[in-house]
Amino acid sequence: MDFLNITFAASGVTTSLLIPPVFAFVISFFCSMGGVSGAVLILPFQVSYLHFTAPAVNSTNLLFNVVGIPGGVYRYIKEGKMVWPLTWIIIIGTIPGVFIGYYLRVKYLPEPGRFKLFIAAVLFYIGTRLFMGGLKAGSAAKPASITGPFVISNASMTLRRVSYDFRGETLHFNTISMFTLAFIVGIIGGTYGIGGGAIIAPFCVTLFKLPVYTVAGPALMGTFITSIFGVLFYALIPVNGAAAPPDWPLGLLFGVGGFAGMYLGARVQKHMPERAIKLILCGIFFIIAIRYAWQYFS
Repeated sequence: MDFLNITFAASGVTTSLLIPPVFAFVISFFCSMGGVSGAVLILPFQVSYLHFTAPAVNSTNLLFNVVGIPGGVYRYIKEGKMVWPLTWIIIIGTIPGVFIGYYLRVKYLPEPGRFKLFIAAVLFYIGTRLFMGGLKAGSAAKPASITGPFVISNASMTLRRVSYDFRGETLHFNTISMFTLAFIVGIIGGTYGIGGGAIIAPFCVTLFKLPVYTVAGPALMGTFITSIFGVLFYALIPVNGAAAPPDWPLGLLFGVGGFAGMYLGARVQKHMPERAIKLILCGIFFIIAIRYAWQYFS
């Protein structure tokens, strides 16, 4: 299979043409059920396995989002599980944050060792929030009123409150609080190169008590839009005298696998228990966070 090996000129990465799409497919399949594109795990894969540590790894990761996420978003829209008010809040809040995060990454976190420690801290926090939410979901009894199809209805938004109906429940959250969270998440996501969905989805579930089934679609859509802006920031706006455009062929290969994985993940989401979705994700995050922290301090 050596004939499939290729060296990508922009990044210097040498790998089989099959590895990026296959890895992205598997990761995206499971992650998309919780509103996470998989970029949060594909970035460590690029850094550790492919040895792609330059700031351009962030924009390549964001390119994966741009190509891959439409598969999952399309499926969530088709199944009526897109909370549009939440989607717009995430988009409007995270876009300016992504720009700030891009500046922080290129200006202050270009060195791979420090960047790995930052990755570990972000993943550990995400994993902790998911684990706490998973335990609560497993210990709480399911109310008898929560029945019916997995479809969003009666969504409305004011400057103070967003509400919508899902499976016999009326759910709501504070508009300003969600916007503030989205802005902070945008900064972290822009620094990390993941668009922010991997971070905002666990917060929506644990802090705002929203079902993961209704958070996944908006989180992916928000990640998709902010990733487009993130790619443009990295490719066109120089910091320290140089821009950091993505490795286009490598990012597209990851994206093709992600598109298929996210489509299928979104399709089977309703058949997976909410607790299982949370605990699968938090387990993956803990493993990578511990590994990167160990590498930094050893």
